[in-house]
Amino acid sequence: MIKTLGSLALIGTFSFSMEFYAKLEPLNTYNIKSSVSGNITYVNKSIESKNILKDTVIKIDSIVNKIDLKQSVLKLKSLEDILAIENSTLESYKKISSKSKFDKDNQKIKILNIESSMSDLKTKIATLKDQIKKKTLIENDKYIYNIAVEIGDYVNPGTLLYTAMDLTKGKLEVYIPMDSAKNIKNKTIYIDGKKSNLKISKLYSVADSKHISSYKCEIIVTNPETFSKLTKIEFK
Repeated sequence: MIKTLGSLALIGTFSFSMEFYAKLEPLNTYNIKSSVSGNITYVNKSIESKNILKDTVIKIDSIVNKIDLKQSVLKLKSLEDILAIENSTLESYKKISSKSKFDKDNQKIKILNIESSMSDLKTKIATLKDQIKKKTLIENDKYIYNIAVEIGDYVNPGTLLYTAMDLTKGKLEVYIPMDSAKNIKNKTIYIDGKKSNLKISKLYSVADSKHISSYKCEIIVTNPETFSKLTKIEFK
């Protein structure tokens, strides 16, 4: 058997058996970036390099947002009360024959202006609530690989905050020569010399941008015990 080494893969040339090497990596890695601006007020360094069920990772200062939200809610309540009064006034105008069309139209305009202000306030309140929510970052059932900020740092939208991984599934990626790819779909997959029940999750039909004469093949592994281990993969 002739084998060539390239990009973590040893490729057998016999059609009945092909073998490769790849590192088992988490299926999904998430680079969490800030969507708001502000100072970092809390960093949970104790969970770095750990798998957490549910925990707060980072908090961004939201004091001003919360004050603004409270005042905006109070202002909206006041406008709702004023609107009720102005609507009542308009209804009374309709019953008074001495009130001119000009008076009635001015009252309608006043009501429309109040309703417009209320609409703007509702949008502002929704935006503030969303900003406050996004300033406390909580993760569920994730591995916290790296926290990239410290307390006191000022972040802008797009700033990397931390990297999280889903360790419930892993993936093995190998690159199959184009002329051999069609022959592996129904073959049994052996991992480190042992027969497995694993199946090919994805086999791309467009050549890889780096491995220009190969198709990328992805194998999903559920609940793997370890990651980053060099794994031997055989198709027999």
